[in-house]
Amino acid sequence: MTDSILLPTRKDEAWRYSDIDAIQDTPPATFEAWEDVHVAAGETWRDFIVIDDADGLQMRRLRIVIEEGARAELAALVAGGQLGRLEVVVTLAEGAHFELGGITLGGHDTTREIVTRMAHEKPGATSNQTVRSVHWGKGTGNFLGRIDVVRDAQKTDAAQSFKGLLLEKGASVNSVPQLEIYADDVQCAHGASVGQLDENARFYMAARGLPPETIRRLLVQAFIGDATRELADEATREALLEKALGKLEERA
Repeated sequence: MTDSILLPTRKDEAWRYSDIDAIQDTPPATFEAWEDVHVAAGETWRDFIVIDDADGLQMRRLRIVIEEGARAELAALVAGGQLGRLEVVVTLAEGAHFELGGITLGGHDTTREIVTRMAHEKPGATSNQTVRSVHWGKGTGNFLGRIDVVRDAQKTDAAQSFKGLLLEKGASVNSVPQLEIYADDVQCAHGASVGQLDENARFYMAARGLPPETIRRLLVQAFIGDATRELADEATREALLEKALGKLEERA
């Protein structure tokens, strides 16, 4: 079997909107490399992932197991690579919680994406994912989020929120929520929207003397700030927002 057969294709649901050309020279073993995280019962784990190297495929893959009553919190910025990709698979025990605050940024002809799977396998677990994407040029931002709730995982509460902001014509974003729910006493919600900068807000601020670049920065800051609000750690919230704004200023 050749290497090309082993590589992902757009027939794979998790790679539907990806840049397949960017992975053609990647060794197939790369797609078997996972970072494993185990959060013990009652413990709290936090991490802040930044993908911002410039060239080729830049990918991180995490498998997170959250034991009973534990909490895992992940802040993520995907702003690098011809294809920048973060994959997260989370397995939740009873009463566990997972929180994701994610941002994708990119222009030119880059693709930046976050792909997640929440496996709710026990009762009373919760998960919340908030992803914001800002793209320009011919850049593409993707969020593919899957939630699986098994029959015995009653009282599950799982949510996804995705919003995309297109700064220029030609940019695009894609959101693909997938819910497989076999329990009947659950709350599972998802929402997605795509738009441009609020023209009414721009006019309002311009009328009060703010220059265009300041207006744009303030509006974008408010937009991506949504991704940080549910993160419990204040230092992480500030670091994620500061890093994202820094990458946007490099564009300017």
